[in-house]
Amino acid sequence: MTTSERSTPGATRIERDSMGEMRVPATAYYGAQTQRAVENFPISGVRFPRPFIRALGMIKSAAAETNRELGHVEPRIAEAIERAAEEVAAGKLDHEFVLDIFQTGSGTSTNMNANEVIANRAIELLGGQIGSRTVHPNDHVNLGQSSNDVIPTAIHVAARLAIDEDLIPALEQLRDALAAKAAEFANIPKTGRTHLQDATPVTLGQVFQGYASQVTHGIRRLQTAGESLAELALGGTAVGTGLNTHPEFAPATIAKLAKRTGIPFREAENHFEAQSGRDAAVEASGALRVVAVSLTKIANDIRWLGSGPRNGLGELLLPEVQPGSSIMPGKVNPVIAESVLMVAAQVLGNDLAVAIGGQAGNFELNVMMPVIAHNLLESIALLAASARNFEVRLVRGLDANREHIARQIEESLALCTSLAPVIGYDAAADIAKEAAKSGRTVRAVAEERRVLPPDELNQALDPKQMTQGGFLGGKPQAAGG
Repeated sequence: MTTSERSTPGATRIERDSMGEMRVPATAYYGAQTQRAVENFPISGVRFPRPFIRALGMIKSAAAETNRELGHVEPRIAEAIERAAEEVAAGKLDHEFVLDIFQTGSGTSTNMNANEVIANRAIELLGGQIGSRTVHPNDHVNLGQSSNDVIPTAIHVAARLAIDEDLIPALEQLRDALAAKAAEFANIPKTGRTHLQDATPVTLGQVFQGYASQVTHGIRRLQTAGESLAELALGGTAVGTGLNTHPEFAPATIAKLAKRTGIPFREAENHFEAQSGRDAAVEASGALRVVAVSLTKIANDIRWLGSGPRNGLGELLLPEVQPGSSIMPGKVNPVIAESVLMVAAQVLGNDLAVAIGGQAGNFELNVMMPVIAHNLLESIALLAASARNFEVRLVRGLDANREHIARQIEESLALCTSLAPVIGYDAAADIAKEAAKSGRTVRAVAEERRVLPPDELNQALDPKQMTQGGFLGGKPQAAGG
């Protein structure tokens, strides 16, 4: 078929596979197996994401280089395959990956989609006729491989790269922004809260230190899960035995992936585990779930601490990014925090799908790999984008409502806690009850009752000192005193 014939609108060409002939769009690089899958799985319109296609291209490029070095594919064909696979990795042929996520559970259709696209593009690079199979999708592009080891390898490579290149940097930015706010708010004592009730004072800085630490722990969990993702199934071929592949193929190809990415990818310790189970993906999704839960806690706290502005907690001043109501003039809502909460909800749902997918390891193969890949990679992308947006549009612009915080803490009944070791729990509780009943402050009632000398009372009721721990206002009285 000539170039002009290929470009004719609606034109098709005949491609062949082991089941016979199929008509495919004349302009497509994909072939018969891909077209069959297009017709077999008109389910959702959801495609594999860019990180997965990138990983497939990298794997196919490295495999072609290895097969050339091993003498299994003649150099000119192998080099053309490498060039075509690099175009896949670079995103130049993404429009050729047309298959639905909800397809064969092994991902065979998408592996063959890649093989056919790369084969036909390689033929074109060699000056041949697309569809001629002079570069064969199975015999050349897929040599030494099976969908059953390529797809799990692509899941691990894509997820590990996305975590390292996108999610962890976004979380590090968020952590640093939270830590900067912790330093900025270090000298602002505020009312602590437990059970949604007033509790002993903390500094606003201490609160933000906690948030920064949550994110730090999330990064560590992702790094731990990343170690499991670094183990690749490539080399197991159909069932884990390595049938039809050279013993040096997998280690050589994986070494090339490691060199290219800077990630210490390694061959699976046991290929039967690596293909029949998807435990590393489930582990990684679990780490993503923890990050989502942490971000929910942080975003919710900030949302509540900024509630008001006049009839809520009102301790934080959130950046005003857009009008909050179509009916109430002047209303501004914590929309960035709300978007974080929705992302977290989606990630929790994705994690359940990954866990259910991980259960589908039947005998020598897991048969829910496409849906695992989709949900895992979507969670990584959502969390990375959300964390970046949270940092830029909310955390960076946060301020403390200092005067309001000072008024609130002076009115807190929990200030009586530091009196308990000196005057006794019951006496301190009686002061708190009287303050609550009369509407006065703990300080006013304690001064009236002269429970301590003025200087000791001021020391005991110093909110900033309370945030440092220890005993205030003198030595604890003996039990029963």
